[in-house]
This record gives sequence, structure tokens and C-alpha cells, in this order.
Amino acid sequence: MKLHELSAKELLGAYRRHELSPVEVTQAVLSHIEQWEPHLHASYLFRPELALEQARASEARWQRNEPCGALDGVPVTIKENIATRGDPMPLGTRATDLTGAAENAPPAARLMEAGAVMVCKTTMPDYGMLSSGLSSFHALARNPWDLSKTPGGSSAGGGAAAAAGYGPLHIGTDIGGSLRLPAGWCGIFSLKPSLGRIPIDPPYTGRAAGPMTRTVEDSALMMQALSLPDSRDSMSLPYQAIAWDQFDQGAQRVRGLKIGLLMDAGCGLSPEPEVRAVIERAARILENAGAIIEPMAPFMTQAMLDGMDHAWRMRSYQDLLALPADKKVSVLPYIQQWAESAAGMTGPQVFAAVSQFHATRLATVRACQPFDFVISPTSPMPAFAAELPSPTNDPLRPLEHIGFTVPYNMSEQPAASINCGYTSQGLPIGLQIAGQRFDDLGVLQLSRAFEGLRDPQRPWPQPPSA
Repeated sequence: MKLHELSAKELLGAYRRHELSPVEVTQAVLSHIEQWEPHLHASYLFRPELALEQARASEARWQRNEPCGALDGVPVTIKENIATRGDPMPLGTRATDLTGAAENAPPAARLMEAGAVMVCKTTMPDYGMLSSGLSSFHALARNPWDLSKTPGGSSAGGGAAAAAGYGPLHIGTDIGGSLRLPAGWCGIFSLKPSLGRIPIDPPYTGRAAGPMTRTVEDSALMMQALSLPDSRDSMSLPYQAIAWDQFDQGAQRVRGLKIGLLMDAGCGLSPEPEVRAVIERAARILENAGAIIEPMAPFMTQAMLDGMDHAWRMRSYQDLLALPADKKVSVLPYIQQWAESAAGMTGPQVFAAVSQFHATRLATVRACQPFDFVISPTSPMPAFAAELPSPTNDPLRPLEHIGFTVPYNMSEQPAASINCGYTSQGLPIGLQIAGQRFDDLGVLQLSRAFEGLRDPQRPWPQPPSA
């Protein structure tokens, strides 16, 4: 196996045995990125010399048998909206002033304290408000499984980088599906943790940072570092010393579980036939392993989805109003049209829209209460055309594809996406696994069990020149 394909656990074992050096691994990953980047545009701030400097420091620690943390010498990418000291953070848009960040945001700080080697940051769409890789600042990000398709978003570059093998570890953010949607469309694993499990700055209702990896094991490994406390997050949970290394309980973890199967989100777009068939196949796999699968009635409503959409429109409209005219025009036209549609909203209309966040929370918690876990499609369709900002390509119907993912942001429940099959064209299809609030480890355990039970996976995509 090539060095860029090794998991974090495999790399750490090889470092411990002095069979590999972080320098040679980083060099291999950087070379692989250089082969892919002209096609994917997943990276931002790709600086090989800085990465190699970090790798040399890690190599010296391993030579002394004194690693500084659980991820020492393992390559990682970080989404560009997670601040790293001294680096500009464009938020995917040309409207942002490019000033260097004063300090590392909590997720970046934890990864660097653990010794991870940042090989690059990863791209995102304007303000993170699209489930695609379309950006007014970054080049158009593409999906390594099919370069004509989107990797999803807003953690667009992270999803593409994980699938393409830009090292084993990646981190993105999620406010309505921005980890899980690219994970589903890129065939990787990602965990959106319980709100506050991974400290983040700035915190915001529904916003979470989370791992994006090829395997459940590597995400569990990342959680050891990412879940450590940071006082800058005023919404973070009290720190718990969770046994993340107990993520693998085998197939017996499935037996006796009561799992809800949600095939109708109750709003937005309906699952396409190929998506429905693959998710139902995943449910049968879990049922054959001993789970009790019960169909669920939809609990979301179009009013909930529309309300959250309109509240976000107003927030973005206020952000656009604060921009100078020459900056505002540089924002993607789709985002401008979407935000400016809120211009005529009255106070009572805004209040009614914002109220749907809480209505969604209540409905989600109530619907999930009878079950240990809930499974569903991650999205109703596979990856769509890369050039489109959303599957509908309609700024007045922009969120019709997040009906399965957004409820768990509002309810603060952990939810993961894991690949469970492919379309006839070879595009990945994601299975979402949601757990009870705070049961992040349980979601990892069920995901790992399914990972071992699912049908054989296809080889990871290779650069066109390979």
C-alpha cells in the first residue's frame, strides 16, 4: 500500500516501530496532492515547506521515542474557516479582507498540540452557505469519484481530500449537513458530534466541527484530541473522558438495537430510487445482524425547513448590508439573491422563522426518543453537477436536500455518514446514523459495526494521470 493510503493508526504504529518517518510520509502525501490538485481544487494554503518543517520536528520526537501527542506526525487537512495562527481566512468568498488569524481556533489547536502535520487547509463555498464546492474565492472544487460532480459542501475540500487520499485525517464544520453531505457524496466517513463535544470558536446554534476520514477508526482517533476542553467555546459541553478507543465492539454491537428507519424527511426532495434501494439494503444488513428495524413516520415539516432557511437568509442579508459596495458585488450571485430575498421580511415574520429552529429541535428529539439510533439517507440524491450551487439551482429553494441532516444540528444529537453503496454510475451513497444526544461513542460503535458488515467497497479513486 502506498504511504498516502495508510490510516492514521497504521502510520503511528510504523512510527513507533521506526519503520517509517513522518518526513517520508509527508513527502509522499504532498506528492500525491500535487497530482490531484489540478483536477480537484480541494486545497488552500498548500505550503510543502511548512508541512515538511512540522514533519521534521515530529521525526526528531519519534527518534527520541517522545511523541508529543496521539497524532504525532500524521498528515491532516483543516477547513479554511477553522482559524490557524497567521493565516488569512477568506470564508470562501472574495468579499472577505485577508488578514491573518490571531490564534488557532480550538480544533486546530488540539490537532497541532497532538502533533498532527498540517499539509494544507481545504476549500469551501462562500460563507459556507452552499452544499457544493462553488466559491467566488477558491477554484471550483470537484469530486474525485467523478470530476464532473460536486464533492458537496460546505466542507467541500475536506470531503474531496479524504476521498482522494490527501493523508488520513481531515476536519470540517457542519451547521445543517456540511460534514455529512460531502461525506456521503465522497464515500467517506464523518461524524457531526453532539453540540459542544468538540469546542469551536466562534460557537453558534447548530454549528459543530468534526472529523472526516476514510475509516471510522481514524475518526475515533481524532476525537481523542478534538474533544479536549477549550474555554473559548461558551456552548461547549463539560469535558468527559470518553473511551474513544472502545469504538470497535464488533457486529455484536448491533444485536437487539432498536433502530428507526426514516425514508421520508417530511420536507424537501424525496430520495431518488437508487438512493432508496441502497439505504433499504443497509437496513436489511443491520436487521440480519440482529437489529430491530422499525419504519419511522416523517417528523420534519416544510414549514420547519423554510423557517430555518428564511432565518439564515436574514442573517446573511444583514452580513451583506455591512459590506462596502465593492465587496458585496464579489459575493456569488446565488448567495446574493438568496440573502436579498429576505429584505422585505417583517419583524413578526423573522420571529416566526427563527422559532422553527426550536420547533425542529422538539420534533426531532420526540421522534427519536423511542429508538437507540435512527438511520436514513444522508441526502436524497447522489453528487450533482460541480458547477451548480445546489441540487435545485434555485436560490429560493436552496435547502431542499438537507431535510435528513439539519434536524440533528438543531437537536444537538450526534449523526454520522458512512458509505453504504453506489449508484449505477459508481457514485457513493451515504447512510446517516443518528444517536441520542451525547451518545457520540455509540454512533461511532454502530458505524464501525456497519463498516464491517457492509458490502465490499470499491477502490478509492486515483488521479487522472495515475
